[in-house]
Amino acid sequence: MTGLDTPAGLWVTFEGGDGAGKTTQARLLEEWLRDQGRTVVRTREPGGSEVGVLVREIVLHHRGDVSPRAEALLYAADRAHHVATVVRPALARGDVVIQDRYLDSSVAYQGAGRVLDAGEIRDLSLWAAEGALPDVTVLLDLDPGVARRRLDADDKPFDRLEAEREEFHERVRAAFLALADAEPERFLVLDATRPADELAAAVRERVGATA
Repeated sequence: MTGLDTPAGLWVTFEGGDGAGKTTQARLLEEWLRDQGRTVVRTREPGGSEVGVLVREIVLHHRGDVSPRAEALLYAADRAHHVATVVRPALARGDVVIQDRYLDSSVAYQGAGRVLDAGEIRDLSLWAAEGALPDVTVLLDLDPGVARRRLDADDKPFDRLEAEREEFHERVRAAFLALADAEPERFLVLDATRPADELAAAVRERVGATA
């Protein structure tokens, strides 16, 4: 529990398909919050802890096959450790946690993308994280074809999920939008084709109203 003079912790996650601009918007939000005097913890899943770095290497860069259920379990294992060792301690200190991906990505990528049961994937993640949910989830929505052109322009090797076919990414996008429709009080859905400064302003408005 924080002291009376310590601001309440705030947890903001960014979701969306690869190439939607999550990293840019997370950085802009961090800069704005630091200017407001808040302490910010920037993190990501997977890879936000030492254990997460190892998991990230397996699920995104392993050259061999990883079965869909094993992939889902690896993400859940990373989530359990990450929430326990990074997110909860930061929130208890009154920090703002800005996170690239959380359980909604598992529901979209492993549930819809890998055609596993979305309810089971969500329940697994909630169990792993002891029910923890963000205060605000920003969904940057982008057509997979546009996203692929952005990724191509970056001229970087694709990871295992980025390299999936367009049909996979269409299912992922539809799942994200369905999740947002189901929890409008948590989600802020933004058209990721809008200019970065307009998106950042919309994110600041929502986060400022929640903080």
